[in-house]
Amino acid sequence: MKIQLSDHFTFSKLFHYTLPSIVMMVFTSIYGVVDGYFVSNFAGKIPFTAVNFIYPVLMILGCAGFMFGTGGGALIAKTLGERKPEEANRIFSLIVYASAVCGAVLGVLGLLSIRPIAVLLGARGQLLEDSVTYARVILLAIPAFILQFEFQCLFATAGKPALGLVVTVAAGVTNMVLDALFVAVFRWGLEGAAAATALSQCVGGVVPLVYFARPNSSLLRLGGSRLDWKALWKTCTNGSSELMSSISGSVVSMLYNAQLLRYAGEDGVAAYGVLMYVSLVFQAVFIGYSVGTAPVIGYHYGAQNHEELQGLRRRSMVVVTAFAAAMFASAQLLARPLSLVFVGYDQGLLELTTQAFFIFSFSFLFSGFAIFGSSFFTALNNGLVSAAISFLRTLVFQVSAVLIFPLIWKVDGIWLSIVAAEVLAVAVTAMFLWALRKKYQY
Repeated sequence: MKIQLSDHFTFSKLFHYTLPSIVMMVFTSIYGVVDGYFVSNFAGKIPFTAVNFIYPVLMILGCAGFMFGTGGGALIAKTLGERKPEEANRIFSLIVYASAVCGAVLGVLGLLSIRPIAVLLGARGQLLEDSVTYARVILLAIPAFILQFEFQCLFATAGKPALGLVVTVAAGVTNMVLDALFVAVFRWGLEGAAAATALSQCVGGVVPLVYFARPNSSLLRLGGSRLDWKALWKTCTNGSSELMSSISGSVVSMLYNAQLLRYAGEDGVAAYGVLMYVSLVFQAVFIGYSVGTAPVIGYHYGAQNHEELQGLRRRSMVVVTAFAAAMFASAQLLARPLSLVFVGYDQGLLELTTQAFFIFSFSFLFSGFAIFGSSFFTALNNGLVSAAISFLRTLVFQVSAVLIFPLIWKVDGIWLSIVAAEVLAVAVTAMFLWALRKKYQY
């Protein structure tokens, strides 16, 4: 089905246009899951805990790609809607070049500071050494990691979501094959798992560079540009919500790890790691849908097609509701089987993880609405509201809940805090959608 950004989007067209982005995000989230599976089953519990412990730090660096991708994608889509294709290509090229430079700088800073950061977060002994070992390999590929996240958003803006899916699947398969080879066959442990992930990120980040640098059939192509501080500022402010969401999510994960070390020891961190793996995959559905619809929303906003904006908002609420129900039901049914896959070798850890899973799964009923709401305002080029939703959802609601709830319900309070934060985030999202409906006429 040939679909253009300027089309009228029915449920069928929305499904076909966003499906590649959804699958793309799911495959990206599988990277960590695959690492976790092989490390847990072939390297042991402490290395598995180390991966879960240090990965939020690495995500803080990589999430700069989401900022450039979502913020830049919204600006590019709006420019295309205004019938300015040459300017859209200049902005696209500038964003790609700027993100590559940013990735190189962050990679160097990460290599210099990863050990002090791990110590500051509470890692000691073998947990510290394993965390640093895993992180240093991943940090070598941070520029590609950032570009991969960025292009996952920009392929949809370029009108080529299916091609973006192909690249992401190729990167995902690379990760799975190399993980099996390096960890299960060669027994390289953490270094092997990290190398597999780093090489797969290079596939996801470098292949799109080659595609867009050559003549292609998409709406965008890499070429000459100029330093445009206004466009970069708009990109960063537009994408600040996604940056805030990713950074604050990682910060919150560190706080959860610290609380779990206090209340449940290393087993608590391992159990939380399993939840985060599953959460990454499930929430990738919401994120992928939001990424897929963002350029469509941005285009019709730029074209001042208010009737289409109204239809996109209404249909998206229906889609998100359906996804939320499906995610919750799946999590309830798969709680124990998925826990067995990762930690079936330890009965005590298995019981802790299964109990956590049942409580945590209620968050899937609510999380998709805040994710879509934040993305919706990014697409409307309102980075302030989008960032406010993300900031409140994570750094305010989750931090407050995870500090207070364990005082009442101990370990179960940590799992309940995530659910409570998502409920409050939905309320805030609904408030913003209602308050700004007349301004944007959606």
